[in-house]
Amino acid sequence: MEGQARRLFETLQADGWAELLSIEFIYFADLGLEVKSKDDEIWLLTQSRGIMILTGNRNDDDETSLTAVIRRENTSTSLPAITVGSVERIKEPEYRQAAALRLAEILFYLEDNLGAGRLYIP
Repeated sequence: MEGQARRLFETLQADGWAELLSIEFIYFADLGLEVKSKDDEIWLLTQSRGIMILTGNRNDDDETSLTAVIRRENTSTSLPAITVGSVERIKEPEYRQAAALRLAEILFYLEDNLGAGRLYIP
């Protein structure tokens, strides 16, 4: 969902949230990850680097799925995985605005959201 993430980030920038909250979006290539990387590999790498995951709704097919790795590895200090409820709808301005606002809220109150596992936006 890289294209959708870029649009979401543009909305956060336009609304002033990106600067206020020092938000930076980092993509798989920036981390040396392949698009087809396994969810557990992504989770462990991003947690170790203090990076939150932004994803579409993922499957729970096996022990490497995001849901499984969160069940297994999540602690009270883990950063939440942010899941966009409907990636396709990010193109809709109202939906994107609501998603951006919810993401800003999560980041503003990040300490209250540690250990949540997965949070959905909007």
